[in-house]
Amino acid sequence: MFDDAGFCPNYNAARKRFRDAALAMGCSLEAYPIEQIGPDGEDLTIDVAFLGNPNSQKIVVVSSGLHGVEGFFGSAVQCTLLEKRLVNWNQSQEIALLLVHALNPYGFAWRRRWNEENIDLNRNFLLPGEAYCGSPAKYGELNAFFNPTSPPSQFELFLLKAIAIILRYGINSLTSTLPVGQYDFPQGLFFGGHQPSKTYQILDANFARWVGNATDVVHLDLHTGLGKKATYKLFIDYPPESESTQWLIAKFGANYVEPYLARKVAYKFRGGLGNWCQAKVAQCNYRYLTAEFGTYSVIQVVEALRAENRAHFFSPANHPSKESTSQRLMEVFVPADMGWRNAVVSKGLDLVDRAIAAL
Repeated sequence: MFDDAGFCPNYNAARKRFRDAALAMGCSLEAYPIEQIGPDGEDLTIDVAFLGNPNSQKIVVVSSGLHGVEGFFGSAVQCTLLEKRLVNWNQSQEIALLLVHALNPYGFAWRRRWNEENIDLNRNFLLPGEAYCGSPAKYGELNAFFNPTSPPSQFELFLLKAIAIILRYGINSLTSTLPVGQYDFPQGLFFGGHQPSKTYQILDANFARWVGNATDVVHLDLHTGLGKKATYKLFIDYPPESESTQWLIAKFGANYVEPYLARKVAYKFRGGLGNWCQAKVAQCNYRYLTAEFGTYSVIQVVEALRAENRAHFFSPANHPSKESTSQRLMEVFVPADMGWRNAVVSKGLDLVDRAIAAL
């Protein structure tokens, strides 16, 4: 059902394992259908497990799968946490755990980073008053390169094209254009949507209740695909000199916590889940960390995203490129190497331990 590192082979197995482990631990458990089905006709749901006192003032939130395919890693951490790390959990302690499994169950099940509407959910959580429109200045100019309207070709010289684009526009221009989110190209990469997604709607209706009356929350949102292989960084949106930044550095280490202004490998974007969560429970001291575990180089990740998106929209049904690009996407976000898998699950579990200790 899962490998030695705790990775399940598909969404269906991961969901069953998560729910079984949560019930065995005595968690309260909820399921929220997104009204989509998976490859085997299975219903797709966001599953939420709560462990501890529902009136707890301190909560550790661990969420997975906001970027679909990355859910294989996040689910492995959550399931192993329930099955092994929490066996001696003291139900009477002050801290509670909220585990949100597969925020993008469609992307998880179908091995895509985006959801059923091609939305990058981490660009979809706009705050009240923000409009689902607009794109970075150069996105339209670069759209033909980012999102070709043709099936992928194994003979395409992607690297040479990418180098030419970088030489023409500069790497800083690209990193401030491609990943930051756009709302005008529905078939393009990093599309933030034209309205709140189903995941947004589910969280909007339930998130404040899940957090309850908590005064202090540490939220770890688990991701892969950015950074040096098998290492992690904790990206935050607080200014470097802020009290929250200094507290997080003290609890998680200066080598791991990176405020936006100090980042070398991240970028500023619209519609992020973290800012939305904090605004949703503004009365709470809510500290949100994007835990990014490295896999492959940025250029390899972008190449895989671009090829899979082309195949998804422009390859004929049953064309071999659909499966090959899907497999490649899996590899760049969830490497098959067991050394990587064991390392990142171990580090993910340690991160949860640190979050619990921090509160």
